[in-house]
Amino acid sequence: MNKQKYSQLQLVAIVILFFVSIFFGIKIYRYIQGVSTQTGITPRILTQLLFDGVVSLKSTEGRINVLLLGMSGGSHEGPDLTDTMIVASVSKKSPSITLLSLPRDIWSETLKDKINSAYHYGEEKRKGGGKTLAKAIVEDVTGIVAHYVIVIDFSKFENLIDIVGGVDIVVPKAFIDTEYPVAGKENDDCGGDITFACRYETVQFQAGFQHMNGSMALKYVRSRHAEGDEGTDFARGVRQQDIIVALKEKIMKSKPWLHPNTSLKLLQIADVATDTDMTIGEQLTMGKYLMSVQLQAITKISIEPLLITPPSWMYGRYVLVPEKDYETIHAFIRSTLK
Repeated sequence: MNKQKYSQLQLVAIVILFFVSIFFGIKIYRYIQGVSTQTGITPRILTQLLFDGVVSLKSTEGRINVLLLGMSGGSHEGPDLTDTMIVASVSKKSPSITLLSLPRDIWSETLKDKINSAYHYGEEKRKGGGKTLAKAIVEDVTGIVAHYVIVIDFSKFENLIDIVGGVDIVVPKAFIDTEYPVAGKENDDCGGDITFACRYETVQFQAGFQHMNGSMALKYVRSRHAEGDEGTDFARGVRQQDIIVALKEKIMKSKPWLHPNTSLKLLQIADVATDTDMTIGEQLTMGKYLMSVQLQAITKISIEPLLITPPSWMYGRYVLVPEKDYETIHAFIRSTLK
């Protein structure tokens, strides 16, 4: 009799466990589906990340090309003009990256405007269209496929640098910019001052080693009114590349993954400050790969020698165009990325 009762209890327990398992299985399935919808992490991607550590990334000829677009955001004039345009070409064969800065003033026959307006025009047509159009225009200029794009809002980007305690930069050449725009004062009448001096501040950088917080780093990469070569888009492009490399190095040294609170803050700020067409799985895979790239494996290239400034009457403004043609630029970039 006791054995019969025990067997009945076993049967009841098994039935209860069965229904509990189904209940929690449904709950877990719905949770995974919700996460998948919001983040792009599918069960297959989750399995790959947990066991293989990577997901498949788009590539061409062994390279993954990511377009980095930086816009001023906030209350700055032209908040959705991408004054920073950098192609980060990542090699799948060996842990290495090549950074190519594109001057914002390159003329696009497709847009009938400068290339930094592509994101703006794309967003005017439809939400999310800015990333698509910017990639297409950059492909026209460079001759290489832009597989992904990351849009960075500089008005929030400085917080990323502050979270890791700033970055270390070697400034190659001292410069002074007396017309750096003050956020929020773009349309200030300055009390009737016809020079509108209150709209600007002076920023200065000495040559040599500099430790920069987020605010200083942002001024360093955005400054464009210094006298001489440092006031050109080409110099800005070099500074932007240097800040990206310095931030990557600082993250590696500070090892935020060992400090959960710091990691969480970094992820939260990065989520607010950036927009991308990469899924979460692709972002995690790319991030894991980039962390393995050593400083000496990061190269920087420029197409400055291949561009000229035509007379302003030809386009009605200051622009840059190929000295010969875009095929020459494409060939140079392809040869450099081999």
